[in-house]
Amino acid sequence: MKGFKAALLALVAVQASAGAALAQQKLTMWSRSSSEAFMPSLVKAFNAAHKTQIELQIVPNTEMVQKYAISAAGGSAPDLLSLDLVYTPAFAASGQLEDLTDLVKGFPFFEQLSKAHLGAGTYEGRIYGVPMSADASVMLWNKKLFKQAGLDPDKGPTNWAEIEEYAGKVNAIGGDIRGFYFSGACGGCNAFTFMPLVWASGGEILSDGGKKATLNTPQMRDAVALYRGLVAKGYVPESAKTDPGSNFFGGFATDRIGMSPIGAFAIGNLVKNYPKVEFGVTFLPGKTGGKASFAGGDNFVVTAGRKNLPAVKEFLTFVYSPEGQTLLAKLGSLPTRADVAAEAVKDLDQRYLTATEAMKLGRTPSSPVYNDIINSSTGPWKQMLNEVFFGNDVAGSLVKAEKTMQSIIDQSGK
Repeated sequence: MKGFKAALLALVAVQASAGAALAQQKLTMWSRSSSEAFMPSLVKAFNAAHKTQIELQIVPNTEMVQKYAISAAGGSAPDLLSLDLVYTPAFAASGQLEDLTDLVKGFPFFEQLSKAHLGAGTYEGRIYGVPMSADASVMLWNKKLFKQAGLDPDKGPTNWAEIEEYAGKVNAIGGDIRGFYFSGACGGCNAFTFMPLVWASGGEILSDGGKKATLNTPQMRDAVALYRGLVAKGYVPESAKTDPGSNFFGGFATDRIGMSPIGAFAIGNLVKNYPKVEFGVTFLPGKTGGKASFAGGDNFVVTAGRKNLPAVKEFLTFVYSPEGQTLLAKLGSLPTRADVAAEAVKDLDQRYLTATEAMKLGRTPSSPVYNDIINSSTGPWKQMLNEVFFGNDVAGSLVKAEKTMQSIIDQSGK
């Protein structure tokens, strides 16, 4: 009898263990609404080929950060999250994310993964976020308008002098045609498209591992002077001054803008929805040459304490496979694995090749207080941009913004 009871207990234990293992194969995942074009299809393809199953929920962009913070604090967070990469350090610093260092470094293609995403996903030397989806900032130019202006329609600008020259010639077409466009009241947009002009010229926005604000520099002053000159000469529509980003893409899609720094997402949008717009894609240049790009998109993170790393590895192996990278590229995300990027976009519009090269150059400032210093509508970056692009005290605005930004960074370290 004792032997039977022991065997029964052992059987119950095995069944319980099997049940736990089975439950562990069903994971919950949140992804922000900007990924709705590709994440459902990616998860569906994974679920169809694997025992591990992922239940995906799409969360509005504006709600994601607060929703996850509250759910993590209350113990109801999803197992997995596709999160705007700039927020990874903040959640890592608060102890809400699982350390993925050993897992991701175990991939034979680790060195090929987006350095910008991994950089933003690293906190105190450990990796908490890994590349999920990607976008890179590039420069678009309107070939039809270039041709009308007497410019080479197949040659985009390679330095700031050419930006100013080309903008002026397109502007001279007259009417409501303008040479250049940017969303002047959008801090995030200009982080994405203006910072690379500074980087490509040898400047920095943050240095010393994100601990030092470096806004009041020769490179920043020169970049500001470029934009101020474009505005002062009337090459930029007046509406740009108050655009909070709502016309970030639409300005160029009207076929009345000569050049626009924007994200690679615009390529697919233009090809699909604005087929009459003839455009070229090039890199965001430095003052005298060079090139740079802001790497945007999402990092994949795991809620701390979840014992699901084997399943996580299974999912990431699929995401980073040629099949996964090709599917992402087809549906709107740039590849995040450099050695298969060309293969992943080979059947797409050839202008994506420039975007994949920009992605390899991509950088992302990393700071636990990124939202407070860069994205916040009341933060120093956004306030500074509006003042330096359209105001009268560039020097004072740069000094004030750098001081405010440094204060926020210092306070976060206490």
